[in-house]
Amino acid sequence: MFRLIKIQLFSLIFVLCTFGLAHSQSTDDPIIKVKLSTIAGEIYMDLYASKAPITVRNFLKYVDGGHFKGGAFYRVVRTDNQAQNNIKIEVIQGGVGREEDRKMLIDPIPLERTIKTGLKHLDGTLSMARDGPDTASSEFFICIGDQPSLDFGGMRNPDGQGFAAFGQVTKGMDVVRKIQNMNSNPSSPQYLNQPVMFQSLSRE
Repeated sequence: MFRLIKIQLFSLIFVLCTFGLAHSQSTDDPIIKVKLSTIAGEIYMDLYASKAPITVRNFLKYVDGGHFKGGAFYRVVRTDNQAQNNIKIEVIQGGVGREEDRKMLIDPIPLERTIKTGLKHLDGTLSMARDGPDTASSEFFICIGDQPSLDFGGMRNPDGQGFAAFGQVTKGMDVVRKIQNMNSNPSSPQYLNQPVMFQSLSRE
């Protein structure tokens, strides 16, 4: 009788451990957590290293190397300041910012398309800014609301290749929205009068 109870107890523990393991190791593991402190508040983000390894590795080179020190959010895209675009989006963009500094840093990386990574541009998604494919380096943006036109096949960028999503805001979207609604330059309406400076960007 005692032996039977031991076997049943062992089986129960095994099932519970297996269940817990399966639920702790999501398809997004390993997740790397980072914290961005700005003069407007703090933003916490998860980076999906298994989904977008090239993009996350590149981003962390900037984080770990301290290259975002002195960086800022400087561009805000709202429905009222993109009259030239038929396809509207809502994002805030930041990074190293200074063109002379970007040229001295890390080489551009290959574009990890959302059709390959399985990630989507949803509310709070962290993604890389770019011009042509394979040109992203230091500049990134955060989505406000779902932005399917930034996924592969979307036509915000006419090449239809989309942008490289690689993370998600987990806390601080109130800060993101506050930044998006700050005053912009009348002559360049997508650029803030006063960039929101980064105080630190580091791993948690």
